[in-house]
Order: sequence, then C-alpha cells, then structure tokens
Amino acid sequence: MEKNNLRQSSSVRKWASIFVDILFFLAGSLLYAAFVNIFTAPNNIAPGGFTGIATMLNYLFGLPIGSTILVMNLPFFFIGAWQLGKGFLAKVIAGTVLSSVVIDITAPFMPAYQGDMMLCCIFGGILSGAGLALIFLRGGATGGTDLIAKLLNRFIRFISLAHLILAADMLVVLATIPVYRSIESPLYAIVFVFVTTKVIDMVMYGSDSGTGKMMFIISKNNQEIKEHILKDLDRGVTELKSRGGYSGVEGEVLLCAVRRGEMHRTLDIVKNADPRAFVIVGDAHEITGEGFKDGQEES
Repeated sequence: MEKNNLRQSSSVRKWASIFVDILFFLAGSLLYAAFVNIFTAPNNIAPGGFTGIATMLNYLFGLPIGSTILVMNLPFFFIGAWQLGKGFLAKVIAGTVLSSVVIDITAPFMPAYQGDMMLCCIFGGILSGAGLALIFLRGGATGGTDLIAKLLNRFIRFISLAHLILAADMLVVLATIPVYRSIESPLYAIVFVFVTTKVIDMVMYGSDSGTGKMMFIISKNNQEIKEHILKDLDRGVTELKSRGGYSGVEGEVLLCAVRRGEMHRTLDIVKNADPRAFVIVGDAHEITGEGFKDGQEES
C-alpha cells in the first residue's frame, strides 16, 4: 500500500511538473511571438539569432518566420542531445516547436506596430526577454543561439547565458546591413538585444546575477545524483557528513548552488534518481565564485 501511494504521489508530481512546463512554455511563446509579429518583422529589424535570420529570409523571399526557425534548428537538436542529454533535448524541442508554431499561427492576428522606433525597441525587447526567460526557467530553450549559448555555457561558465546569447546575436545583427541596406536597422536591433538580455537576467536571476538557489539533497542514491549534476549541469557539488538525529545513521548530504533557471533541472535529476529523496531549496542572495559572480567585483 505504501509503495502504491509513493508511486501515485510521484506520478502526480511528474504530471504537475509537466503541466507547469506547458504553461510556462505557452506563455513564453506568446510573448515571443508578439515580439516578432508586432515589433521586429514589420519594422525590418532582425533581432539576432535564428529569429533574425528567419526575419531576413521572410523579407527577401516571404518564407514564414516560425517554420524557418524550426527547420534551421533541426541539426542543433542532435548536437544538443549529445552534449546536454536527451532529457534537456525534450524541453528544447518542446520550446522550439511551440514558439515556432505560435509565431506563424498568431502572425495574421497580431497588429503591427510602426510608430516610434525607440518605443518599438524597448517594449519589443521586454516581451522577448520575458518570453525567453519563462521558457529558460523551466529548463527549455527556443533553439538557435539560445541552444548554442547553452552549449557554450558548459565550457565558458564565467559568462552568463544572456551575455553569450548577446555575443551570438551580434553576428546576425551585422548581417542585416546588406540585407536591409540601412545602418539604422542593425542599430535598432542592438537596442532590442540589449533590452532582451537585461530582462532575461532580471527575470531569471533577479537584479543581481550573483543570486541563485542553495539545495541540500539527502538520498540513498547520492552518488548517481552527484554524477548527473556534475555532468549534465556542470555545477559543483559538496558532500557533507551527516548523522540522523533519530536513527543515528551516518550518511552524506549533497550541497549544491545553482542559478534559478537550473533549479528545476536539478530537481528532475534528483527525482529521476530517487523519488523518495529529501530536498531542501533555499534562496541564496549572494553567490560568488566560478560560474556565478566574480568576488573581485565587490573589492
């Protein structure tokens, strides 16, 4: 009976997590679609990444933006599966397919804004940043430079995800000069990208990129959990000696500091290894060191 209750409880948590993922992905996709269909595409602004490339192809050949984004992402799905694991790839595919489909479906219904270009950049960037952050918070991505940035972030941990996206986007932005034959288009695109990255950082990490989550994990499968966190998240893990106050049994507690956007992936790792694991998650208002904020900044 107890085992059946545990299985039912685990199943409920799993489906609840999937339901929340879908809500976040859908909300993020709608915001991102509004960014594309209302602000960037009608104003001949390619905001970097595969979205920017698709926007330029739409301008040149009339190709649907969402479908073009999806096609360009296909080879990177295989690279992502190899480097980031099939569990992460599932959410990347979900985020990419959903956002691409929503862009094309909502395009006829979203009114184009062609007023003040600076307002276009600011509010478009806010929608884009908020939409991407909602998807990132549940461990997903919209493919393209988002996926490329996540792959690079495994090796360049001292640069935030948002700033890696910024670097990749700049390459696409520069390509808009010969396409639109305007120097103003890439300049406005730079403002878009800047606002987007700032909003992503604020939503995911708060106003300080040195904040995150502190996780204490107690499980009979600590070794498996530790290996997956080290490999899949590329985060450090500290093993703390422990003794049960009631049972007197000695064991280990895993201590791990993660960014807010990595918390759900960490919980997934723990629950997949041990559904009965005991996990404590707390806010870490200041984290300094490799992969977070450089402590030298405060000196």
